Amino acid sequence: MTDTSPLFRPFECKSLHLANRVAMAPMTRMRSPNYIPNDEVVAYYRRRAEAGVGLLITEGTTVNHKAANGYEQVPAFHGAALDGWKKVVEAVHAAGGKIIPQLWHVGSVRRPGIGPDKDVPGYSPCGMVKPGKVVGHAMTRQDINDVVRAFAEAARDAKALGFDGVEIHGAHGYLIDQFFWEGTNQRDDEYGGSLENRGRFAVEIVRAVREAVGADFAIVLRYSQWKQQDYSARLVQTPDELGRFLGPLVEAGVDIFHCSTRRFWEAEFDGSELNLAGWTKKLTGKPTMSVGSVGLDDDFIGEAGMAMGGEAAPVGIDELLRRMAADEFDLVAVGRALLQDPQWLEKIRDGRNDELSPFSKMSLAKYY
Repeated sequence: MTDTSPLFRPFECKSLHLANRVAMAPMTRMRSPNYIPNDEVVAYYRRRAEAGVGLLITEGTTVNHKAANGYEQVPAFHGAALDGWKKVVEAVHAAGGKIIPQLWHVGSVRRPGIGPDKDVPGYSPCGMVKPGKVVGHAMTRQDINDVVRAFAEAARDAKALGFDGVEIHGAHGYLIDQFFWEGTNQRDDEYGGSLENRGRFAVEIVRAVREAVGADFAIVLRYSQWKQQDYSARLVQTPDELGRFLGPLVEAGVDIFHCSTRRFWEAEFDGSELNLAGWTKKLTGKPTMSVGSVGLDDDFIGEAGMAMGGEAAPVGIDELLRRMAADEFDLVAVGRALLQDPQWLEKIRDGRNDELSPFSKMSLAKYY
């Protein structure tokens, strides 16, 4: 039987004290009527905690800004929704699990007609949803301040509710990533231009979150090279540029980088087999989390774009175990495999690979 022990080492970082190195990746499910997590959402998270997943990262949950929401029935992280999240936290902790919310603003991906205030346009650095396509509102300095404040308030609420840390969603072409990405950030002020300027918005968010939660509360930042608007997009081309990008974020207070890739085994730069999480750890010295088609033979992006659709068959995780044994990265996030089967990690631990089932989008209709 394959030695799975690298997955089951404890991990600690500030407020995070995990029994193992496996996290459930954040997955948008759109199952919160009126943007409030209900009892079915509580059961969904409790079930994964009961099955021994080390860390649960919630689906993207929107901060308190009028343009943060981009999809119906996605949970909010303010107002009445906080009572629902408190029930989630209590259920996960009662089952022995740990949980952090993923705080989210969708930016210009938002379309009018969505959310509580359906007339609000998408907000972004300069109105673009992708290079050359202006669809929404170019953010003013006051808009920037308002969003920074919203993230800080959400993080403060997360700590008050008993969450074990927070994750800031800075990936996949949503608002923070739209500032990172030169293709959607054509500003001519201090938030545009150089790599460092394009990272300024995220740095301000991280600093505000750190001030809101204190020194010992874990802050995770998820980032990606690829975008839902362009799967081949890259924020940086070289390790040197990646170091320049990450340095200010470390200084601002990021504790763990969640490095989103479509396939965890792919090398990030020529001349090294390290993936994005591996390079991020090497350059910053910070713990990192890898992700991307773990345990499945196909990624989650198909002809229709980024979605948890299609089908994928289970595959072995020997390559993942090899990289984790070598400490290339510290944690691994598992998405669709855990969506399909809450007991995925238990089956991997016990060598019950013959019990693993293929992922199918049809399972979305019945799994909670």
